[in-house]
Amino acid sequence: MRLTDEEKKMLDGERGEGVRKAMDMLVAMGKAFDAPRMIPVSRAHCAMSGQEGDTYWCELLVNGGATCKVVPTTNPNWDVPTLTRHYEVPADKLFLARRTDDVYRRIGAAITYCCTPELAGNVPAFGEHVAFSESSATPYVNSILGARSNRESSVSALASAVTGVTPYYGLHIDENRKGNMTVIVDTELNDAYDWGLFGWFVGLHAGTKVPVITFNKKAFSGTRPTPEELLYFTTESSTSGAMPMFHMVGITPEAPTSEAAFGKNKSELELRVTRKDLDEMERLVSDPAGKIHLVLIGCPHYTAAQLREVAELLGSRRIHESVHFWILSSWDAIELSRRSGHLEKIERGGIRVVADTCMDQPPFDQFRGKLNMTDSAKCAHYQKRRGLPFVLRRIGQCIDAAVKGEI
Repeated sequence: MRLTDEEKKMLDGERGEGVRKAMDMLVAMGKAFDAPRMIPVSRAHCAMSGQEGDTYWCELLVNGGATCKVVPTTNPNWDVPTLTRHYEVPADKLFLARRTDDVYRRIGAAITYCCTPELAGNVPAFGEHVAFSESSATPYVNSILGARSNRESSVSALASAVTGVTPYYGLHIDENRKGNMTVIVDTELNDAYDWGLFGWFVGLHAGTKVPVITFNKKAFSGTRPTPEELLYFTTESSTSGAMPMFHMVGITPEAPTSEAAFGKNKSELELRVTRKDLDEMERLVSDPAGKIHLVLIGCPHYTAAQLREVAELLGSRRIHESVHFWILSSWDAIELSRRSGHLEKIERGGIRVVADTCMDQPPFDQFRGKLNMTDSAKCAHYQKRRGLPFVLRRIGQCIDAAVKGEI
């Protein structure tokens, strides 16, 4: 790789041991992907998970004197003061959560604790080169906003935040952003839940390809999808597969036409999406129905618009006394909901709303082996690895089941 004089100084340790480690990792990654050089990044987002590996890496850098040149936003850890009032958490898990808080503050991150930075707090502009981790944020940034990022890990994103650079390869290069797969949608997509099932289906077949998506008249009325619908698509497609970006003809900025989206590429695969396919995705991800113990929604974090929808769907009802119901959201969306009066209605019905928290965290481990419910295929998929079975349904059905105590 060709390095600038400043990049050589970072690699040689002249800017401190922590910076050296960060640059050494980026150079190794660049060599692995045949990157000719580094390029500057103007933004970063670290999907720090509150897990040992990410926290240890951050400690290595900060204890070596590193601080962030580009201030990154951060994914959720979990809200220790709130959740420990309701659930017992082992001492080692509490210690790790507090360690994580401490080290990311010391390195100079913006402690947003939000998995949807692309909607608020860290929104890149078209063509901007950035280093974003968080599986759902990266394809949104690339596809919907037209900024440029590879699928970074929290480790590489933090290294870029410290050094201010990233290797020049992959989706930073024009030709790599062109489509190489065709997706034709033959069914209506009525809400964010449908868009999530659609994303799960496409991700299963696309892997790491870049799909070019078109909609027939029945599937798309011409009204632009909402941010929540697009967010659910990116979330689920990057969980069932590893799609780095996609194009929606007439919707996303680099796809005014199919020809522009494909460039010189030819489609390597054609996929049609029907209602039967979406129903099959729900069946595939979901566990069988029964008595519900926990409803967990907000993966990705619920927006203020979604909190308003919950308040409207819940109405004057109250959830069943045997059901725990948590909505995970961002602090700014929660504050807006509070100001608008929606949060009071939600909490009056027995639903708790918490900021800064991911569903894949130890407070919810006490529901292992019990049947739970969510509107997110990603939540169901991740939590099954922790031993928590989940029924997957749209939000209105989740609320109805919580009120009744079963689905």
